[in-house]
Amino acid sequence: MITRPATFRLRFRFLKIWRQKTPPRTYATLTGEHSPQTWPHQSQFGNIHDDQVARLAARPLHPLALADLIRHGRPPLSTEALFSSANFTLSLLPIRLAHRIQALRNLPFIVVSNPHIAQIYSNYVHSLSTLLPYQERRISNLEDEIQFTEVMADLVQTHSNTIPTLARGFLECRRYISPGDVTRFLDEHLRARIGTRLIAEQHIALHLSSKPHNGGVSTPQDHDQSSYTGVIDTALRPAEIIRHCEAFVGEICELKYGVRPTLVINGQSDARMTHVPTHLEYIITELLKNAFRATVESGREREPIEVTIAAPPEVPEAASQATVSTHLPSIPGVTIRIRDRGGGISPEVLPHIWAYSFTTFADEDVMATGNNGGGGGGNGNVDALNAISGAGGDSSSLAGLGYGLPLGRAYAEHFGGGVQVQSLWGWGTDVYLKLRGLGKSG
Repeated sequence: MITRPATFRLRFRFLKIWRQKTPPRTYATLTGEHSPQTWPHQSQFGNIHDDQVARLAARPLHPLALADLIRHGRPPLSTEALFSSANFTLSLLPIRLAHRIQALRNLPFIVVSNPHIAQIYSNYVHSLSTLLPYQERRISNLEDEIQFTEVMADLVQTHSNTIPTLARGFLECRRYISPGDVTRFLDEHLRARIGTRLIAEQHIALHLSSKPHNGGVSTPQDHDQSSYTGVIDTALRPAEIIRHCEAFVGEICELKYGVRPTLVINGQSDARMTHVPTHLEYIITELLKNAFRATVESGREREPIEVTIAAPPEVPEAASQATVSTHLPSIPGVTIRIRDRGGGISPEVLPHIWAYSFTTFADEDVMATGNNGGGGGGNGNVDALNAISGAGGDSSSLAGLGYGLPLGRAYAEHFGGGVQVQSLWGWGTDVYLKLRGLGKSG
């Protein structure tokens, strides 16, 4: 057993007493309206001021729909369409970044002083500072569009490690912020990050697939066989994504346990829809990780995991037109049910599965989880195996950090879908994944 120095114990007692008697201090309460004090790491980004952040953060966020991202047309885009995509992207991202900076500033100062969370704050300030010069003008020439796309690529790379970095930061600060506050902040922050990253990646993909700056090298014939518009697949087959994720999770399961369950797909396996493949890959991977682990650890690896795909019936054209005229939502989608015989989720665990940082891993196992670490756990562990498939390029090991299931739900709900869990304790679990899109592609 490790004995901590007396000075450490006294210091911790002081912090504990200080937290009880002193109201939480945020950036706003520390600086005040006229205070010259600056936020940590802000001095290296001298071209961004508090009033610029406040002005942008006061503007409302534009609700993002798949239709917004594909409205510029299928690639290769014309020069005018590419400029339109760049300016649309520029109209959204500074406001989104400012909202996140303001939310970080509203956290208790001791939390944002954590090096991991302070790094996330610095990343957002850096990204906003690179976008502000473009707000003074519209992008109307190829040179500006190329430079702007390079800024988008830097933004995506800068924030590629946001999720594991935040996970570490809040794990280390759990003494200074309540689990409820952590869940509320992360739910808003990670949902906003999904949209911000998708907006940037969409323009980058349209830029790379169009390339008018290369003298029109791309031709329409190059894209006739592709169902992609940027990073969005307009003819996505969920069954193919499920099989791909099954292979990935199955390999991890076999390495860890020496065995892998079988998976059966039934229902409408030929269903197609418009969605973001990387988002669906992340969600399905997380759900299958839980199903595989529960099945193997309950000793029922011979019982197949059953995946059912159900698409809604076709809407008659007249009914569809009537729906549009009355402004009621009519967006077809797909429902996927994942059923396992892994014993279900215990009643003690079930109420907590949507909380960020909830895990059945022991504290020492959680802290030991790094790139290859791991730990045991019961059937209710919300982050089941030692690997996580990150949507949009993220690839991190978050075993025991409890971000898998709630983040998967955030991806599903981003475009109006959702995840529901029905557990039959002692028998198994049914998970219903509902996805909404622009409709099926012919």
